Amino acid sequence: MTENKIFGIHAAQSALDYSAKKIHHAWVDKQRQDKRLNRLTNELLDLGITVNKLSRKELDKLVEGNHQGIVIAIDMPSSRSENQLKQDLSSIQGMPFYLVLDQVQDPHNLGACLRTADAAGIHGIIIPKDNSTGITPTVCKVASGAAETIPVYQVTNLARTLRWLKEQQIWIVGSSGNAEQSIYQMDLNMPLALVVGTEGTGMRQLTEKHCDFLTKIPMPGQVESLNVSVATGVMVFEILRQRTMAT
Repeated sequence: MTENKIFGIHAAQSALDYSAKKIHHAWVDKQRQDKRLNRLTNELLDLGITVNKLSRKELDKLVEGNHQGIVIAIDMPSSRSENQLKQDLSSIQGMPFYLVLDQVQDPHNLGACLRTADAAGIHGIIIPKDNSTGITPTVCKVASGAAETIPVYQVTNLARTLRWLKEQQIWIVGSSGNAEQSIYQMDLNMPLALVVGTEGTGMRQLTEKHCDFLTKIPMPGQVESLNVSVATGVMVFEILRQRTMAT
């Protein structure tokens, strides 16, 4: 765990809801009168957490962005290793469901994907260590608590990890605009890892070679691609729908 600062009303509330024991201290705007801010301040004080009251200008110096009158120092969740992935997979009950993000560098996209993963009951997100964003304060802010509930596995060699997942009887399904079948035409009620690449360029060629199937979202409109987190949400919940219908 490393200490970082998160800020904003929603992010602070999520920290209190999911990670209160990891909060070290907080700073709040001493001049701002806001019911939500007052409630958060009281919750922090009730937990015995030190709350320092500063001016808005002093808070502005602590973080970059709209802090909404509150900044919290907190231990950030850590990424997990390949060995932990292997251990965690062995304890899964039911069909495994992983999300693989190939070189997604925007922390907003990772944060949004974490929220989607939590909502859909995904067992974890797998990311390569190189050329990918890890867990940052921005990721945690966007994830709104999901960074604490969904494991993020950072692997040194994504191709090797995909080969290992196949050995565990997990199908690798890649998202690609070049796929022949859409997500709505495929039966995806199976143990699987859904691979999504960066916006625009998509998956790397080596990653695509390790996919058992490729699939796409039908897009009759004019845009060529969706935001990574939006596309992930569409595909993840179609897979969840298929699983739900099969039970």
